[in-house]
Amino acid sequence: MVPAPPVFDALRLAVTTLTVLPVKTGRIDGRTAAGAMSLAPLVGAGLGAVLGGLHAVLPATLLGAALTVTAGVLLTRGLHLDGLADSVDALGSYRTGHEALEIMKKADIGPFGVAAIALNLILQIAAIEATTTAIALCIAIAWTTGRLAVTLACRRGVPAARPEGLGALVAGTVPTPVAVGIAVLVMAGATVAVPGRPWAGPAAVAGVIVVVLGLIRHAVRRFGGITGDVLGALTEFATTATLVTLALLAN
Repeated sequence: MVPAPPVFDALRLAVTTLTVLPVKTGRIDGRTAAGAMSLAPLVGAGLGAVLGGLHAVLPATLLGAALTVTAGVLLTRGLHLDGLADSVDALGSYRTGHEALEIMKKADIGPFGVAAIALNLILQIAAIEATTTAIALCIAIAWTTGRLAVTLACRRGVPAARPEGLGALVAGTVPTPVAVGIAVLVMAGATVAVPGRPWAGPAAVAGVIVVVLGLIRHAVRRFGGITGDVLGALTEFATTATLVTLALLAN
């Protein structure tokens, strides 16, 4: 059997890591991890396109927005929400290093984590319901930007907080020029987000990128690096922040 090209292995790893789709993974090594994390925004764009299409056939109401967000949770197994809750619990403890990582590993969710999940979902639903134009495009761009956060967090120079787990596999694998180039492409694609305001989409994505970079730096300072939970938290934050910003700029 002829082995699959490296890009196919990378795409399969990206899909199986970031979605619920049961895609069989191929070779997994540093090169594959770098490719997968570089392709994360492409997977996000696919998820966003599916959710945008779903919302287009649903009632343009609060219920329609809630069903769209629910579908997004189901398509990702709620994995990123779990990472958001664990990361916020660890940050809320004001612990650092190993102690913070131990809190993050606990199976239960504390009050900070519960509040983070609730507020995140509420803001996503409210932002979708409040957007009056190009809703499907805004959803696609938000989900793409959410996965762009993963690419940025996995760039060279950002360490893993633990020697094992997803963070250890993907940390520091994406060359910085590649991460920058992908970010520019996402910003360019965002020009279509707000009709009549081609600057609004790129401005929203750029603003979210700046905050994400700050959060990555904070995670390195508090935890010693990134983990799978941190990647999930960054994904949810960037998705929600982009949705909210686009909703504000579109109205």
